[in-house]
Amino acid sequence: MNVKDQVILVTGSGSGIGEGIATKLAESGAKVVINDIDLTKAETVAHRLRENGYEAIGLQADITDTEQVNQMVDTIINRFQRIDGLVNNTGVVRDNLILKMPEEDFDFVLNVNLKGAWICSKAVLKQMKEHNYGRIVNISSRAWLGQVGQSNYSASKGGLVSLTRALALEFAKFNVTVNCIAPGLIDTPLIRSLKPEIQESLIKAQPTPIIGKPHDIANTVLFFISEEARYITGQVLHVDGGKSLGARNI
Repeated sequence: MNVKDQVILVTGSGSGIGEGIATKLAESGAKVVINDIDLTKAETVAHRLRENGYEAIGLQADITDTEQVNQMVDTIINRFQRIDGLVNNTGVVRDNLILKMPEEDFDFVLNVNLKGAWICSKAVLKQMKEHNYGRIVNISSRAWLGQVGQSNYSASKGGLVSLTRALALEFAKFNVTVNCIAPGLIDTPLIRSLKPEIQESLIKAQPTPIIGKPHDIANTVLFFISEEARYITGQVLHVDGGKSLGARNI
């Protein structure tokens, strides 16, 4: 899939799924910008990629801060003259049943997961429109369909689906596609921190009794970013072992 020399910004790519996405894109020939709120994490991933012969830089920015995001985008454009792709990957969780959830936990999750993606999209779309080309991929979650104890997270990820559809309609005429990936259970430090019996129960609850890997998401991102997906926009693709279909009952 052709992404050679494309300049792609991946938010929250200092670790986890974001790091896997950035690595896959770099291996496929893209010039990758590693963003994280922790500069050390961003620079560490970028350094590793450069050591392996790939072009990558690490930049710090809080994606909920419009000024920081705009400065980051200006830095990228000054260096590469353009941004071809954006992967809105940054996400946080603060789970609790709604009657026990502090209002600030709702605001925090919506601000990072949804508003942050909106801010980053707005920051890159002006120059994508000017260049008549762009690819945006939003990382939602199977939880957008609803999940107990995740009223804030589910709402934020459902909002990403709606944002995807709205932006796809607004920018299709400028050769900008906007698509969404809804991962299921993925092998990340967060999942590995759960008790083994909880991990086992989560795996057993889905139709495909295995846990996904970051490269499963990265491969899907690569497709949406590539020229091969030029006629696809406004879509949501579940990469979740079939969990979005329902729980396994046999």
